Amino acid sequence: MLLDEKLFDKFGVEYEPNDIIFCEFEPGNDFYFIQSGRVEIVKIINNREKTLDILGPGDVFGEMAILEEEPRSASAIAIDHVKLLRFRRENFDALLQGNPQLAYKLLVIFSKRIYDAKRRLMILLLDDPQLKVMDVMNMLAEQDPHLDVQEPVTLRVTVQEIANWAGMQINDVQKILTHLNKLGKIELFNDRVVVRNIRDFQRLVNSRRKSMYA
Repeated sequence: MLLDEKLFDKFGVEYEPNDIIFCEFEPGNDFYFIQSGRVEIVKIINNREKTLDILGPGDVFGEMAILEEEPRSASAIAIDHVKLLRFRRENFDALLQGNPQLAYKLLVIFSKRIYDAKRRLMILLLDDPQLKVMDVMNMLAEQDPHLDVQEPVTLRVTVQEIANWAGMQINDVQKILTHLNKLGKIELFNDRVVVRNIRDFQRLVNSRRKSMYA
């Protein structure tokens, strides 16, 4: 979905490759809609810069600082020559009323974020670290509605990302994954995890949840 090009005359900004659009922790008064090019969203985790996402035409970013009135939670850097529409907090409401396509796009984004927050809370409430790790993999599998759970499931995720979702130290997550790997329940790679039987993980986690709330 791209917005009317006429908006670019009023709200358009352009960045060259490697230009910083905004930095983590700085105040956020604008959000952005990508008309062309790619933008990398990065965050400093354990003193290392980590890529959270690569966004392209039709994507929105920076809107949470507007809604939450909090400092930026990550930095945005132009990968290519990018053309953006930059909207300020003051015209946010009027913009949504006049652009139902944008309002729908934001609704989809917010719905996913609410789901992610709810799902992460469910993971954090589990009292067993191994089940937390298993449930992160359950959650990632749920995000692909076309996934065939009858077959081994390949999840494009790193140990650090699993640790972030589970709210655990990376060393503890690494030990659990190594243990599951030795048991033959997963295959562990640097950039992915293959779960041999995701339904087995689902059954274990659901059983624990039922016992916790019985």
